[in-house]
Amino acid sequence: MSTTVDLVQALKNELKSARMTYADLARSLDMAESSVKRMLAKSDMPLSRVDAICRALKIDFAELARRVADAQPLLKELTHEQEKAVVKDKKLLLVAISVLSQWTLEQIVAAYRVSEAECIGCLAQLDRIGIIELRPLNRYRLKLAKTFRWRPHGPVMEFFRENVVLDYYRGGFDGPAEGLLLVHGSISRSLAPAFLERLQRVAQDFAQQHQTDQKLSAKDREGYTLLLGMRNWEFELFTRLRRG
Repeated sequence: MSTTVDLVQALKNELKSARMTYADLARSLDMAESSVKRMLAKSDMPLSRVDAICRALKIDFAELARRVADAQPLLKELTHEQEKAVVKDKKLLLVAISVLSQWTLEQIVAAYRVSEAECIGCLAQLDRIGIIELRPLNRYRLKLAKTFRWRPHGPVMEFFRENVVLDYYRGGFDGPAEGLLLVHGSISRSLAPAFLERLQRVAQDFAQQHQTDQKLSAKDREGYTLLLGMRNWEFELFTRLRRG
């Protein structure tokens, strides 16, 4: 929910874009210019006054609120409690993963045994949790940054470690555009962060391509899961064989 401070800042931006001075606005509102300046400086006014300023600017309040919402910083990570709420309900987790892929309500219901009412309920929950902003006609805006990731030791990753990892690696990775690489080596500690940064760029490129290809028809797209990792690690069996 946008605060009055955010709305007032958005109004100031709109005044600047419209090249409307405080004096111009004061005349439209039938107020003294000093009162308008004081009102905007305090960033505290009733919504009825915000409505009046919107009319003076010839913009819709709903559109202003949407611009404020769009300007809010995107989440790079959820809290432990937010993740716990997502993973508690498996259908909610399914819908959460689907919205991360920008699936519509219609696509989710068509692909999975989730009723429309159940899916709408899940979208409402994700809105309350803060993952999406639910909009009219059950459309939504994702509130997660492109660099978003699940907490490394949070509820979602723990669920995936326990229930998904083996299923993922059980595949042969021998289909079209599939592959599994296992590379081990000893490199300079100072260079290791650079390799991790490259992996992060690959993940961002994949996410960006996903966004770009949403304009394609469903028949021209295929679902892929890219799993990247890098850690200072040795197989436990080998570690046990090390000399003390």
